Amino acid sequence: MTKIVNHWIGGKTVEGASGTFGPVTDPATGAVTTKVAFASVDEVDAAVAAAKEAYLTWGQSSLAQRTSILFKFRALLDANRDAIAELITAEHGKVHSDALGEVARGLEIVDLACGISVQLKGELSTQVASRVDVSSIRQPLGVVAGITPFNFPAMVPMWMFPMAIACGNTFVLKPSEKDPSASIKIAELLAEAGLPDGVFNVVHGDKVAVDRLLEHPDVKAVSFVGSTPIARYIHTTASANHKRVQALGGAKNHMLVLPDADLDAAADAAVSAAYGSAGERCMAISAVVAVGAIGDELVEKIRERAEKIKIGPGNDPTSEMGPLITAAHRDKVASYVTGAAAEGAEVVLDGTGYTVDGFEDGHWIGISLLDKVPTSAKAYQDEIFGPVLCVLRAETYEDGVALINASPFGNGTAIFTRDGGAARRFQLEIEAGMVGVNVPIPVPVGYHSFGGWKDSLFGDHHIYGNDGTHFYTRGKVVTTRWPDPADAPTGVDLGFPRNH
Repeated sequence: MTKIVNHWIGGKTVEGASGTFGPVTDPATGAVTTKVAFASVDEVDAAVAAAKEAYLTWGQSSLAQRTSILFKFRALLDANRDAIAELITAEHGKVHSDALGEVARGLEIVDLACGISVQLKGELSTQVASRVDVSSIRQPLGVVAGITPFNFPAMVPMWMFPMAIACGNTFVLKPSEKDPSASIKIAELLAEAGLPDGVFNVVHGDKVAVDRLLEHPDVKAVSFVGSTPIARYIHTTASANHKRVQALGGAKNHMLVLPDADLDAAADAAVSAAYGSAGERCMAISAVVAVGAIGDELVEKIRERAEKIKIGPGNDPTSEMGPLITAAHRDKVASYVTGAAAEGAEVVLDGTGYTVDGFEDGHWIGISLLDKVPTSAKAYQDEIFGPVLCVLRAETYEDGVALINASPFGNGTAIFTRDGGAARRFQLEIEAGMVGVNVPIPVPVGYHSFGGWKDSLFGDHHIYGNDGTHFYTRGKVVTTRWPDPADAPTGVDLGFPRNH
């Protein structure tokens, strides 16, 4: 019998009532293993109503109560990390070690949320005028929503909801319909930790569910991670409906390699950053810019390492890279490689014909490496979201920086060099939100915020860290004047002398 993934509303499983379901496949076999219920407008409304009802008490709950529940959730999440990783591998296809790493990075944000009390402290100025004090406080928004992508079905939701509920909000999650099971497991763990019913809800679906969240008058803020066209749509639509929005879009992350760099270290970094998680991550390095005469040697070192990567099912401990999420996505990724030569690129490795014995119907693609890629090529211009690495050539450091800054994306970037002065210039001159110095994927730790520039971010707030706290709260300033107790009306004796 095919497994069915239903909604989680008001602290319990709610069977889908719309009659519409989406297929969930095992990417390693291509077989449909699960059906996921797609929410109607009425079902989204029910989830928002449950969250709104829960906010009446959760929004007034103490910080101690909220963080106590989050500490219990953290312990349960830690104890169940293998089970969650297995769900991710079964539906996304990434290898088990990648899935475990995803859960670990999500745990970082739960840790941050457990200590949210420090970030929620207000400010106080006394005696700004005679007996007048001014204080500032931060308060929750109400019902907030998260719309998350397929590539990190556990981590990206955990970038959002722990911070949101720690700040006193209630949450409605619309996860990717391609790998929905991890979100339901998380909901069950939150309930086991003692989270009140309705504080965290999950509705599955497609554009119907998304659009209803964007227009619903009781949803006060929307967080999104996904492609740039959808991020732009989310930002425009939600903003038009008077909501606060953080919408993180796509990327084309560059790695600038200077002539003085350790080329072995740079090649190792390029391979892991380009092909890890099959390239299905917004922080993947998809373009290496080789400066000066090192290009040929660097490409050869990358090729030698890439050819050794073992591709296979994610639940095989020997696999280093799994399949892509769907057959359609596999075919789209392959099209960039098959069309590269006609656009002027040199195809060093072509992984488009790769299959795995015994799993011929899986969504397989091998490692592809393209050299001397012109900036006009689609393989360079588009976010491929697969295991395809483009190498571009630049004569000088200045040419490399200009090339990177000309990209419409500005998510993450990295420089590999032994020169501290060059690295310092790079981090100041480059137009991207996250920069690595000899670090290929500079995803910030939880107490710093994640987010890009240009077409990689729509909205004013990055995600998690201090920006996360500010996004999920709003400021209030209170100006107070109290009469001196010595000035109490006649007949009221508060024990203060009256001779001042």
